[in-house]
Amino acid sequence: MLVLGIETSCDETAVALVDGERHIRADLVLSQIVQHRPYGGVVPEIAARSHLATLPDLVRDAMAEAGAGFEDLDGIAATAGPGLIGGVFVGVMLAKGLAAARRLPFIAVNHLEGHALTARLTHGLDFPYLLLLVSGGHCQLLAVEGVGRYRLYGTTLDDAAGEAFDKTAKLLGLGFPGGPAVEAAATHGNAARFALPRPLLGRPGADFSFAGLKTAVRQAAERLAPDDSQGRRDLAASFQEAVADVLADRCRRALHLFRADTGRAGPLVVAGGVAANASLRARLAAVAEREGTTLIAPPPRLCTDNAAMIAWAGLERLRLGLVSPLDAPARPRWPLSELKDHAA
Repeated sequence: MLVLGIETSCDETAVALVDGERHIRADLVLSQIVQHRPYGGVVPEIAARSHLATLPDLVRDAMAEAGAGFEDLDGIAATAGPGLIGGVFVGVMLAKGLAAARRLPFIAVNHLEGHALTARLTHGLDFPYLLLLVSGGHCQLLAVEGVGRYRLYGTTLDDAAGEAFDKTAKLLGLGFPGGPAVEAAATHGNAARFALPRPLLGRPGADFSFAGLKTAVRQAAERLAPDDSQGRRDLAASFQEAVADVLADRCRRALHLFRADTGRAGPLVVAGGVAANASLRARLAAVAEREGTTLIAPPPRLCTDNAAMIAWAGLERLRLGLVSPLDAPARPRWPLSELKDHAA
């Protein structure tokens, strides 16, 4: 099987082709960092216009790189949500048009399911496994029991970890995108300098909260002198350490819940943009080892938004006959729980 995937849920325009043997035949991403950097964050209208201008050519380039024609495809998948609705709409409409014109199945893919199934593409992982999905807009711990089958153990009560990274970068004047900027600054910082809170640390359950941590970072940043570059690096390191402590604690508790439900220790899979952070990966690997299991993390380029995961999720659904009608909507919100009724 060969599936074309399209991803336009935020500020990356991405197209990929993936086959049933888990080979990524093409994987192209056009970043919009330059367009959004002057604003310190993603501007939805700019993102949608950029997708509209670049996506058709990117599809042609990906098909050429894969050495494939539309007659070689078994289906076309696109992120149908959640995400910035203007961008999602661009990708969905192009995918639907191509599917209709070529008489191919169309698969509306949930962006979160794309992240959730990436470890099956990269590592051939069997169900079930525990997933930490940690990105700019989402922070969840859930058991991945099958395509469309997810058991939620914990979610953020306010802000996502990735959003906290972006806000911290903005407060400290580190630049955009925030996650890599904070990680780079933290490399040269003293994580013990600032005593920041660890929200929900040690509490029952596996939920997250990062709003209080963001407030503490803002208050500490306001006390720094304008020319205190080392102070900003130290605060970045202290913030990153606090997030790592919280994620490690919540994952440990979720692993216990997962073991109680499945009789298995793991594995623990981490996915989403924040999963590209090397320091956080190291902490999670240590947690997994202490709990008698392993951490599985896709390559960083497949943790951030990409179309290979969308093509793979589409392929998994296509194998099960889970295709979408051409009137399937683009959705700004689409919880994984709403996929259950559509699972095989």
